[in-house]
Amino acid sequence: MLLYALIVFLVGACGGLVLASYVLRGKLAPWVVSLLHALLGATGLVLLTASVLTAEHIGTLPLVALGVFVVTACFGFYLASIHYGKRVALKRVVLTHASFAVTGAAVLIAAVVMQ
Repeated sequence: MLLYALIVFLVGACGGLVLASYVLRGKLAPWVVSLLHALLGATGLVLLTASVLTAEHIGTLPLVALGVFVVTACFGFYLASIHYGKRVALKRVVLTHASFAVTGAAVLIAAVVMQ
């Protein structure tokens, strides 16, 4: 299930790149892309959480990835609230969200490879 979570996160990251490209140009991103990105992120988080809770011998890496993705989700909720207010988010907040997401994905990749 870790692999499925990783795939969902990576597909969601494609939407994140589109969203970031809008914000970095100072434009408001399309809501459809934002909602799909959020839906994929939430689905990946549910899959990762289910994997951590149901595995008999879960290593440290999936737990670390889960923690990093929870922090990423918190930044995502904040960014969504800014988007909902029809404002463009600060670039540094978007880059912080992206940095946590890349870190979580890298840790999850390591977990899948070492599985």
